[in-house]
Amino acid sequence: MSAFKALSLDKEERICSKKLIDDLFNGGGSHSISAYPLRAVYLYRKANSQEDSPVSILVSVPKRCFKRAVKRNRVKRQIREAYRRNKLGIREKTTSKNQILALAFLWLDNKLCTSAEVEKKMKNLLERISESL
Repeated sequence: MSAFKALSLDKEERICSKKLIDDLFNGGGSHSISAYPLRAVYLYRKANSQEDSPVSILVSVPKRCFKRAVKRNRVKRQIREAYRRNKLGIREKTTSKNQILALAFLWLDNKLCTSAEVEKKMKNLLERISESL
């Protein structure tokens, strides 16, 4: 994998499957941790030969937190960027354990935060998730 590819966030790394989203949120073996204002819901599965990415993500900012789409989109961009910058450690750990991790990041607060704060909370969440592996 090239250095550029390792730091990008590709289509394969996004959760698109309705079945996987249902498994994540309906308690089918999923776990949840929070680092306010972020909450991570995650699910480990055994790796298949069909799936490319060891970690796939979903980002959700509810409309009840921000009525304006501009603010919701800003927060989603901040979360994706924070994940993209800090994903290498968790990717290596799931690859070495031959598992696939499905991650959903949910925004809990109704106030905007700086990108530095979001990145700090993201690092905290990813470290705690990789420890539980």
